Amino acid sequence: MEWTGAIKVFISLFAIIDPIGAIVFFNGLAGNRPAQDRMKTAWMAASTMGITLIAAIFLGDNLLGFFGISIHSFRVAGGALIFLTGIAMLGGYGPVIRQTPREQDETADGSSVAIVPLGIPLLAGPGAITTAVISAQTAKTAPNLALLSGIVLLISVMTFLIFLSSDKISGLLGKTGMNIFTRLLGLLLSAISVEFIATGLKGLFPALG
Repeated sequence: MEWTGAIKVFISLFAIIDPIGAIVFFNGLAGNRPAQDRMKTAWMAASTMGITLIAAIFLGDNLLGFFGISIHSFRVAGGALIFLTGIAMLGGYGPVIRQTPREQDETADGSSVAIVPLGIPLLAGPGAITTAVISAQTAKTAPNLALLSGIVLLISVMTFLIFLSSDKISGLLGKTGMNIFTRLLGLLLSAISVEFIATGLKGLFPALG
């Protein structure tokens, strides 16, 4: 994998995970907790996201093979999903988290909130998992897979640091600034998804190439 490809994967994953946009939900779920609990919640959420995506990198190929799904079909379907996510971000819509009163009681401690819904599906959602699987199919060799895993770990660390600085970032950017940032990431994501779909269609229909 060339450095340009690695940068592209980094931008794709960072855009769809959108840890800055997730600050709103982090503050809503853990904002009133003591500083130590907030740190634990931020660490567990970032770790859950990283473990999930690395598992997708190494197990995604076997999962596709088990269901008899070609990577080209997955690229088209995944690209469509990422495109819808990008369009939602362009419209300023974030993921909607719904919890029943019973679920709220069960997630009263920071560790539960960190895993569900922060780690999964807010950070490591269907779009991020799809991007990880498609990137792994492109990487193929062991060094490239290691580089891809390193990118995921880097984003996990960045997510942890962003959550720790959530109050400062919210104050610096403000609601308007965060909305603008999310829309810019949505635009990038939409463009990247079109390329996923185009590559998948060429694989399914070679005449298009």
